[in-house]
Amino acid sequence: MSATTQNVATKKGGEWIIKETAPEEIFTPEDFNEEQKMVMDMCSAFLDNEVLPIVERIDNLEPGLMPSLMDKAGEQGLLSTAIPEEYGGLGKDFITSTIVNEGLGGGYSFSVAVAAHTGIGTLPILYFGTAEQKAKYIPRLSSGEWKGSYGLTEPNSGSDALGAKTTAKLSADGKYYILNGQKCWITNGGFAHVYTVFAKIDGDKFSAFIVEKGFEGFTQGPEEHKMGIKGSSTVQLYFQDCKVPVENLLGEIGKGHVIAFNILNIGRLKLCAATLGASKRATSDSVEYALTREQFKQPIANFGAIKHKLAEMAIRIWVAESALYRSSKAIDDKEQELMQNGKPFNEAVLGAAEEYAIECAMLKVFGSETLDFSVDEGVQIHGGNGFSAEYNISRAYRDSRINRIFEGTNEINRLLTVDMVLKRAMKGRLDLMGPAMAVQKELMSIPDFGNGEDGPFSKDLKVISNMKKAILMVAGAAVQKLMAKIENEQEILMNIADMAIETFHCESALLRAMKITKEKGEKTASVFVDIARTYIYDAADRVAKSGRDAINSFADGDEQRMMLLGVKRFTKTEPYNSKEARRRISDRMLSARKYPF
Repeated sequence: MSATTQNVATKKGGEWIIKETAPEEIFTPEDFNEEQKMVMDMCSAFLDNEVLPIVERIDNLEPGLMPSLMDKAGEQGLLSTAIPEEYGGLGKDFITSTIVNEGLGGGYSFSVAVAAHTGIGTLPILYFGTAEQKAKYIPRLSSGEWKGSYGLTEPNSGSDALGAKTTAKLSADGKYYILNGQKCWITNGGFAHVYTVFAKIDGDKFSAFIVEKGFEGFTQGPEEHKMGIKGSSTVQLYFQDCKVPVENLLGEIGKGHVIAFNILNIGRLKLCAATLGASKRATSDSVEYALTREQFKQPIANFGAIKHKLAEMAIRIWVAESALYRSSKAIDDKEQELMQNGKPFNEAVLGAAEEYAIECAMLKVFGSETLDFSVDEGVQIHGGNGFSAEYNISRAYRDSRINRIFEGTNEINRLLTVDMVLKRAMKGRLDLMGPAMAVQKELMSIPDFGNGEDGPFSKDLKVISNMKKAILMVAGAAVQKLMAKIENEQEILMNIADMAIETFHCESALLRAMKITKEKGEKTASVFVDIARTYIYDAADRVAKSGRDAINSFADGDEQRMMLLGVKRFTKTEPYNSKEARRRISDRMLSARKYPF
């Protein structure tokens, strides 16, 4: 593993666009060690034994039920995976904490409550708190004795977090900050003991504060009635001359955005993990239903239309998983590298997450949309029963929808993906100019549709390489043509982001399939090769569509014609029988009676 660690750690965030990656460089779920497998099993057992049997009671917001479940999770160490041992945690690596998020992701509202507590409810204090603040709060949050929450969103500031109106003013005696304002959509807000709250000191210095339940002038509103995640406590917070001791200022005055945005990087990856776990559960439910539901005197699982749906659900899940753990290992390696270079734990974790913030944003989009796809098709497979509250798939469908809004909307994350790449290129952190110019020269050359090299995956690798060229061509031309105006062309930016998201996930899936083939042989890997190739085959068309849409938005004449030909050339694929591949994938699922990969 040492060679793997060295290789991955030296590749910067976003560099996958311009540098090739070898299969042995990436980490996959097949690389989980025994402890990590045990952690996943423990999470699954917790949901099966403690959560799913009482999911109706949870959705009815039975008083005290959710906090009691979190107490049980705390007793099993599921709230403290990423917390250092000195604060009562288990001190596990980033990958293991990601596994917990995936493992608990299929628990409907419980998953939301636990993710909010372990993420935005705890990490701001762990990463930005003083020694005294961490000593006071983290052990209690780690054990679950205290529950955590996070107050950022306001009625008039969602994606524009810095537009918050809540104010903080130092009291005349200098002992308190006096908070006035309102927060909304606060997860765990109804039962939390400690809140990270953002406000502007003197109306302009965006800062963070640790607010305890019971502070004078601090009250919570009633539970919100929501479309989904009904069992998750969601309330508004009110601050009316709320007295917060000065020692509860979190981080530096005026640097609240540093806390908010850095925590979001980690939160986006962890949300992808949670949606992955939920997708697997929903897909397994759909497989079982397809096997037991009969129409025309046979199980509907026998029909090609159902096989197609099940296979496509599995394909997207497996692809999402491949990219998730590839990125988790990259963050883990970077964290270790920074700590070896003398950075303290909190700076190392945040620095590593910031390095791969581009990947985190892409994962959040892909993971949440994979879950949306899986539950939507799951309802379709269930037919009329899918519309009944008696079946968990209807709950999964309702609960899924929030994930495209959580942790920054998917639109914001698409825009951020391209924005971060361009800003890193301008600052010299990411060398895009050379590769982009090389693609421009290639467009003027005679097309080479040949294989280029021998090997069982050479054609697949060529497709991925060409997709990257398509991204560089479209993005480079758009920036050159639009210059500073490009930030106002959100449709074009989202087209480019979709090209990048598809390509990164295609590459992650292919590398994983190649690694399994090398380590376990062609027979074992055959179904995974089917998954990777089917996804790439379809994704190439989606990349082509996004590329054409972008080009048609800013180019015309000879420039437009040349680039459209370039997109066609760079998204060319060999003929592929995806129907038979999907049937092989779905047959494996039906044989296992669940999502088995």
